[in-house]
Amino acid sequence: MTKIGIADTTFARVDMAKFAIGIIKKNSDAKIERYTVPGFKDLPVASKKLIEEYGCDIVIAFGMAGKMPIDKQCAHEASMGLQRAQLMTNKHILEVFVHMDESKKEREVYHIAKNRAEKHALNALALLKGKIELTKFAGTGRRQGKDDEGAIKIK
Repeated sequence: MTKIGIADTTFARVDMAKFAIGIIKKNSDAKIERYTVPGFKDLPVASKKLIEEYGCDIVIAFGMAGKMPIDKQCAHEASMGLQRAQLMTNKHILEVFVHMDESKKEREVYHIAKNRAEKHALNALALLKGKIELTKFAGTGRRQGKDDEGAIKIK
């Protein structure tokens, strides 16, 4: 049976994992393994443990960065750790980060987080189907968190 890992943090101000879990349950019978850690920089080891110790086939890692420069630095460090964990495990770890300065309005940040979480849950399910499952969307300007941009078309 397919197993999807969800790594998230207590630092985040939106429970993005809840939205992803809802989408996964609605669209598959995959087992879900959740691992919640304090902050961003704890996500790489949680993700690696989900793969190596809990047998997950893919992991979605959720984090939320504040507006301060140190928050952006921590997000970058966490991102680098997630990239290393992917290479160490040879498994996809979808980084789903939201930055509080993506909007001045908390309500909009909430909707960005929900949209991004749901769309990346669908991306995870697609990746589990195989390496060409997302190929039909290549170059189409799809976005997670906001409306799709669309492909650039030249006449």
